[in-house]
Amino acid sequence: MGLFDFFKREEPRAKADRLVLDDEEELEVEDELEVEEGLRDKEAPEDREENGPFDEADDHEAGNVIDFGAIRIPVVEGLGLRLEVQEKTKRLVAIALDYGESSVQVQAFATPRSSGLWASVREQLVEQLAKQGGTAEERETDLGTVLHAKVPVIAGGKPERRVEFIGVDGPRWFLRGVITGQATVDDEARDKLYEIFRGLTVVRGAHPVPPRDLLPLQVPEAMAQQMAAAQAAAQQQQATPPTPEQRTAQLAQQKVREQLLKQQNGGEK
Repeated sequence: MGLFDFFKREEPRAKADRLVLDDEEELEVEDELEVEEGLRDKEAPEDREENGPFDEADDHEAGNVIDFGAIRIPVVEGLGLRLEVQEKTKRLVAIALDYGESSVQVQAFATPRSSGLWASVREQLVEQLAKQGGTAEERETDLGTVLHAKVPVIAGGKPERRVEFIGVDGPRWFLRGVITGQATVDDEARDKLYEIFRGLTVVRGAHPVPPRDLLPLQVPEAMAQQMAAAQAAAQQQQATPPTPEQRTAQLAQQKVREQLLKQQNGGEK
């Protein structure tokens, strides 16, 4: 899953203070992050009930949505979805929403009715980023306080990758997002992702879930069928021997990769 992958080490439950960021490289993180148990005020936009992110009990027109159980995502033209799944358990743990050259990865967690998580999670993220050689700056936005960070692509070095962590405390839930791509440097792109994030609806449900635990996500049946069909087609393609033309192309591509690798290593000795 990538650069800031808090789910690489398999766990029975995903915690709110283990935020996922999909990217190309991986930075090592600690096994445990302790969030203060003391009550913290909820942090959310004053107009949350009118403009989102919504609770299922809010009076709003959801329109056409894709139902992932704990999170309902409105259908937006140009919006792509990527599912983050634990390799071992095959459990869906996060959904990445791609728009243009930007992405926001979302998760929802359980919280007490009278207190929130975003303040504590933000503090833990600042500590983790500092340990990894990154920097973080709190900024005030229409969503409230967000955390704009720079994370080294290689631990302790450069170049740096920009990331923005956003969060909203709702009634008995906490919705968090991790923004990457163009939206970290472009205000117009960021505003669009904020709009998409605020269009989400969180379904807490009546079942008991311990505070900070991930609210259960599920793949819609139609999407699950499409994924199964695509996987079957890929397996069938792998089982089919390549034609002579395909084999020739594969060998040519391999030779190019080997030449590039030699150049990166300073040429042949």
